[in-house]
Amino acid sequence: MKIRRILATAVAAAVTTPVVFLSAAPAFADTKPSPASTQKPASDEDSDGDDFAEYEKLVAAVEAAEAKIKDLKAQRKAVVKDIDDENVDEALKTEKTAAKAAAEAAKTAKATADAALVTAEEALAKLKETGSTATPEEIATAEQAVTAAKTAVEAAGATKTAADLRLKNANTAFVDAIVALSQKVGLIDADLAVAEQELIEAEDALEEFEEGEICEEEEMEKDPSLKVALTGPEAITVGTSAVFSLRITNTSDKTLEAVQAYAGALQLPEPGDLIDDETDWESQLIQVEWSSADNLEWTEFTEKSDAIEVGKLVKGGSADVKLRLTVEEDAPVGKGVAFAGGAYETNADDACGMVEDVATAHFDILAAKGDKPSPKPTPATESPEPTPSATTSTPEPTATSTGNGNTTQQGGSSNTAVNNGALAATGANDTLPLGLAAAGAVALGAGALVFARRRKAGANA
Repeated sequence: MKIRRILATAVAAAVTTPVVFLSAAPAFADTKPSPASTQKPASDEDSDGDDFAEYEKLVAAVEAAEAKIKDLKAQRKAVVKDIDDENVDEALKTEKTAAKAAAEAAKTAKATADAALVTAEEALAKLKETGSTATPEEIATAEQAVTAAKTAVEAAGATKTAADLRLKNANTAFVDAIVALSQKVGLIDADLAVAEQELIEAEDALEEFEEGEICEEEEMEKDPSLKVALTGPEAITVGTSAVFSLRITNTSDKTLEAVQAYAGALQLPEPGDLIDDETDWESQLIQVEWSSADNLEWTEFTEKSDAIEVGKLVKGGSADVKLRLTVEEDAPVGKGVAFAGGAYETNADDACGMVEDVATAHFDILAAKGDKPSPKPTPATESPEPTPSATTSTPEPTATSTGNGNTTQQGGSSNTAVNNGALAATGANDTLPLGLAAAGAVALGAGALVFARRRKAGANA
């Protein structure tokens, strides 16, 4: 099972009100379209295309397995027929026939020679009987006849021996050819067993894909059964990395299948920053990599690999993941936030859900030792803001919250969503909550969490 889209809505809920984010989302999608050469399809279109491509791949696997089985069965039938018809090499068949005929002829010749010898010996014995009137010349002639008969018998015996050996060799070669055909049947049977198993697996995969339930955003329920906790350092120096700990836990009384975790991080806007639909949120992103006991290498999130595959979590089970945040050397000092979420699907009841509360961890971004803090660059299209005077300076952020006392303001972690209302006071203008929601969507890939497992053939065929 594959979770295809990212947890943007839940992230938005952690930093602002979902209603504001969802109602304003089209502004971020439509205001400045990308050039045709770089523009990506909408998330729904992309997912549909991926789903249909996956479906076609599974169908092709089934068809390939079926074609392979059909071909192997045809091969087997042909070989069995060759065995039944004794259809071996023509030269072997010709030699066997000729050897058989030669052996029969040699056998007959030997029998004839044996009979002639018996007759000659009987005639000689009669001539030598007591009282015989045979002359010495007749006896000598009879003895010569016996000698000639013995010579003929010996010659016939040698011919028969050679003929018998020839027939034996011809039969052996013929039988070996039949055995080879039988062995070929055995090899085909072995290939058939493998192909039939491949077909079973391909059909199971296709059936699972076709019967899999698609959990769209409106169907994806927030479920307290899945908890995410995120902890990390209170500060990161520019040009360095810091490791955060992510734990995702199943607190339900059932096994959760296909559990995935998501994470992202970004630099928060400065107090007084203008946040609108042209804000370049991608420049605010902080690189996040992950590793775990099953994946020891640091792995960066990409469009192709945008989630941490946790897998199955049994009742009460947890999975721990390390997150490495790297702040670039030229990043301005300020404040940042890391956030994480998760989702699951179960096989037993086709249920799916996402974390009720997104975990967040705030931190300071500090200048390197001996360096002066880097001022935030002013966009080329905007005029620099006038330097505030001592009497009009921007007020410092306060620790005031509007109803969520469990949300950590600086450092540490939180797995409690911000109350529907607003962020803690930051000094930013009224568009800041909307901007942070958009930033969260960008950081986690954008789009709603979807278990996209079944093709949408009607729309793509």
